[in-house]
Amino acid sequence: MILTGKEIQKRIGKEIVITPYTEKQLNPNSYNLRLHEELLVYTELPLDMKKPNPAEKLIIPETGLLLKPGVLYLGRTLEYTETHDLVPMLEGRSSIGRLGMLVHVTAGFGDVGFKGFWTLEISVIQPLVIYPGVEVCQIFYHTVEGQITEYSSGKYQANQGIQPSMLYKDFEK
Repeated sequence: MILTGKEIQKRIGKEIVITPYTEKQLNPNSYNLRLHEELLVYTELPLDMKKPNPAEKLIIPETGLLLKPGVLYLGRTLEYTETHDLVPMLEGRSSIGRLGMLVHVTAGFGDVGFKGFWTLEISVIQPLVIYPGVEVCQIFYHTVEGQITEYSSGKYQANQGIQPSMLYKDFEK
């Protein structure tokens, strides 16, 4: 089952941590998360799964930044989240989708116990000017049945910013 907005609010500070949190971003069954001002863009193509891929940082100015189709922009949420005893999920807001902006390619599924900022895999269908602090996505929570094992991966847990792919670590085993 998916938690209602009122249930999300009830669990803030317990099973759910969202920092900063404001009731204004709470929806009937989700919570809106905002876009941080930093983005990463890979600088060398083709990308290689077996090695770290270099990326450069971009800052979204208050006046906006033009995103171009065919480019993958890695962003992150302004909010830090922690989720215990629930499965967090992330989806783009419909208003953002109606502008042709995608906020994740495949990584909208979180794990029980995830702690950190959400890395967003942003792409646009057509050129679009974006701004920092815009509510671009929403987090919602599923209840879990059965014994829980919390997420503890060293790749992305407790991140401090945008996380490029670390798939290359899987090849080091």
